Amino acid sequence: MFPLHDNIPSRTWPVATVLLILANFYFFYQELILSDAALDSFIGTWGLVPAAFLAGLARDPLNLAAYLPLVTNLFLHGGWVHLLGNMWYLWIFGDNIEDRLGKLRFVFYYLLCGVIANAAQIIADPGSAVPTIGASGAISGVLGGYLMLFPRARIATLIPLFPFFPILQIPALLFLPLWFLLQLWQGAVSLAVTGTGVAWWAHIGGFVAGFALVRNVRP
Repeated sequence: MFPLHDNIPSRTWPVATVLLILANFYFFYQELILSDAALDSFIGTWGLVPAAFLAGLARDPLNLAAYLPLVTNLFLHGGWVHLLGNMWYLWIFGDNIEDRLGKLRFVFYYLLCGVIANAAQIIADPGSAVPTIGASGAISGVLGGYLMLFPRARIATLIPLFPFFPILQIPALLFLPLWFLLQLWQGAVSLAVTGTGVAWWAHIGGFVAGFALVRNVRP
């Protein structure tokens, strides 16, 4: 299923959502201009490597710089498909959450969901030496908040049934729980199969956090 748009218009221009998208594109550009060796170092430093993160905290839990990857990894991506897919979801669902929360609260909520999503991934796979990067944990929080605030919304969704591509109006109350169940299934598989390359538990943790917190963040 691929969402195209929803039927909830924003009352204001989504400035914060657009700025977050632009920030993600900016940092992806910074990745593109690095050499392979420099990129590996960049991702290793600013991405979230669970094993290295926990080792750093064990050495010096008061070193605030050690916590930075919990946020900086949200602005790094592994390729164009990774980036564009995440930004598309943020564009479709982020504007409505921003509309309800306000711009500054939305940015706080987005980053908080991302940090909680990262914590969930660390708990699920604490020994991983693979960098966790991408905005999907924070965006999963946006999806969870959307389900809480707009359960009656309808999402125009492209269904790839080759050779046909019907577009169906699917209620958010169906689309988003199905999306979450897929993450749960993939997350369960990832516990038994290493090297999937996707932080499924970040998606799960972010979604649950977004669903639970959105009403507490609202003005």
